[in-house]
Amino acid sequence: MSVEQLALHGVPSPATYPRKQDVTALPPDETAPEELIAWAYQRYGAGLALSSSFGADSAVMIHLASRVVPKIPVIMIDTGYLFPETYRFAEELRQRFDLNLVVYGPQMSSARQEALHGELWEQGEDGVKRYLALNKVEPMKRALSELGITAWMAGVRASQTEHRRTLPKVGIVDGRVKIHPILDWDNERIDNYLKEYDLPRHPLYAQGYKSIGDVHSTLPVVEGQDDRAGRLLGAKKECGLHVSAEENTSWSASGL
Repeated sequence: MSVEQLALHGVPSPATYPRKQDVTALPPDETAPEELIAWAYQRYGAGLALSSSFGADSAVMIHLASRVVPKIPVIMIDTGYLFPETYRFAEELRQRFDLNLVVYGPQMSSARQEALHGELWEQGEDGVKRYLALNKVEPMKRALSELGITAWMAGVRASQTEHRRTLPKVGIVDGRVKIHPILDWDNERIDNYLKEYDLPRHPLYAQGYKSIGDVHSTLPVVEGQDDRAGRLLGAKKECGLHVSAEENTSWSASGL
């Protein structure tokens, strides 16, 4: 959706706000999520977007963001391998919150990928990196560029992976402002928020799926296991979207 189209929904042009190079006077780390989202919207306007995997607890971040910025673009990356329940869950939340949902996918279809390159996720760490680059990283980069996004919010939490423990609440990633409003939330706080606002979890959560990605690389976990133990796509348990190009320069689709 263009800046002009966003303006029709009452989202002002990012030209009226400081650009991504201006990240002075950042709010303190203890800033409440709603206040951090409002701060980001005040500064970046139509340049602000939220990404969502529509995973187990995604309703929390979507609810928080849509309360503050009702027509914020919500970017969903459709790898072509999502669970049917994920597509239906995304549609449920889209209708419930009247989301400005923008869906991006890989430029090469899943059928063509497998015909030409096989099942990349079964080809070791290099295959996984190529799979993520083609199906997640490139579509997200394209979405951010085409939508004119200068500040990107995500609902990642520090407790999810070792890499995410190192993330700041607000920083610069690959030339864009990256904002993590609920970075310091634990599972109890997530549970309480879901109950307080009567928000749904992903339908597979009740079947033991605590972290939900692609069909071919997501398994349920048993009690006592880490929530991301069922994510089989790569040793680091990272999807590639929240890792900078500098940190992982090998995540490139150029070889496909």
